[in-house]
Amino acid sequence: MAPSALIVCLGNICRSPMGEAVLRHVAKERGVDLTVDSAGTAAYHTGEEPDERTVATCRKHNVPIQHEARQVTKQDFDAFTYVLASDEANLRNLERIRPASSKAVLKLWGSYVDNRSIPDPYYGGINGFEKVYEQCVRYSNALLDEIQSKASTDQSSNL
Repeated sequence: MAPSALIVCLGNICRSPMGEAVLRHVAKERGVDLTVDSAGTAAYHTGEEPDERTVATCRKHNVPIQHEARQVTKQDFDAFTYVLASDEANLRNLERIRPASSKAVLKLWGSYVDNRSIPDPYYGGINGFEKVYEQCVRYSNALLDEIQSKASTDQSSNL
């Protein structure tokens, strides 16, 4: 079964839908079979499209984006291989709601590179969205490196 990743921020209109779009795009470019979605820990924007600056940044970099904001559910912890938080506050919220039976890898997305949070660009200008985009590209590649490394290790052990 192909791995899957859920990218999580607070409202699911800026960082996580951009992360979802970038991760899906980079995985496709690299030929990695990966199911990707995003959600928010809060329900502030449920049903809304991503922030227009998120969409503009993705379009500028030729990254397709289409998403409707939703809140994380307990079922997500069973449905996804990786549940990746954009920052420490959201990671703590996810740790609180995570079912004890969950086998999902729950971590800060930045832990694959530099252990940094992705800052919320909502109250700033377009430059903040560009920085989020750059982090999403780095974090996507690092996650995909991990997935590909794990897949090749698993194949070696099955020989």
